[in-house]
Order: sequence, then structure tokens, then C-alpha cells
Amino acid sequence: MIYIIDHQDSFTWNVVHQFKKFDNVHCSNYFDINKKILDSSDTIVLSPGPGAPRDYPQTSKIYKYFKGKKKIIGICLGYQQILFNERGKIIQQKEIYHGYQSKVKVTNNSKVFKKNKVFKVGRYHSLKLKEPFKSDTLSITMRCSKTNIPMAFEDIRNKIYGFQFHPESFLTENGDFIIKKILSN
Repeated sequence: MIYIIDHQDSFTWNVVHQFKKFDNVHCSNYFDINKKILDSSDTIVLSPGPGAPRDYPQTSKIYKYFKGKKKIIGICLGYQQILFNERGKIIQQKEIYHGYQSKVKVTNNSKVFKKNKVFKVGRYHSLKLKEPFKSDTLSITMRCSKTNIPMAFEDIRNKIYGFQFHPESFLTENGDFIIKKILSN
């Protein structure tokens, strides 16, 4: 079962519909976590949402507790939340990408996706990861082809994955393929 934590975002139910194609899904609001269902889930998805990672201390606690115990997937704010908890600095970017389609390229670090594969993805964010970023287990696995901004990461050892873009967006080609690959990994 997949437990989706809703950070009060209009995209969350699109995320729910996408993940329901692959498994049973339970979604609850960030302020109303069902600990019993969360504990019994196999995968936790941290949804998109407004604001910055520091605005969601409960999600940070959940991430730290379940890291290495369950598969965790972060989308947009959820991606930033994971990086924030891994000592990454999340900063305002010069350009805001809301409803913007970009090409992202898979880096040589990916263990899940074919190296140099290009995906067209939907972006809805004004924050980004400040580089350089160092981690013992987490690798940047996709970058914007135009700006080189990190757009995805993988931590194979702990089964943690994140996407700055929205796989559920109609602007993302092959979004279901991307999620299916992560869930089957």
C-alpha cells in the first residue's frame, strides 16, 4: 500500500490517481496523519505543496523515522523536503517555472533509468537545490537540459527517490512509466 501525505496542494489528487494505477493508495492531509495506516504502508509519497520544506516539520519527522525502512518518493515540495533533511540548501531560483515543460536528461548516476535518456516534464516550482550538494547515498540522476538544475535523485540503498518535476502532470510525457519504474525498483 502507498501512503500519500498531502501538503495541501491542488496536484495531490492527480498524484493519488496516478499511483492508484499501481497499488492501493491512502491519502491524508499533512495535519491528519493516520499513524496505523502509515506504519502498515510499503511506500510513502511526499506530495507537492506550497511553501518551503521548513514549513512542514511533521513531514521531516516522518521522513527521518522511515528512512531506510520504507520506500519514500518525493514530488516537487516532497523532493525538496527530502533534500532539506539530507542537509541540502533549498533556495529561490531566478526563474519561476509554473506550468512549464522542460527537457530533463538522465545522468550517469542513475541506476533506474537509461543514461542520457531525455524526458519532457512538467515543472511547477520556484525553489531549487543549491549546489554543490554532497551526500554519501543520494545521487542527482536527472538535470534540466537547458539550465542543468537538479531535477531528480536516487538513493538506491535506502530506496528514496525524488522528482522536482511533476510525473502526474499532463506536461510530463511518460509520467506513468517513470513512477512504475520507481515502484518496481
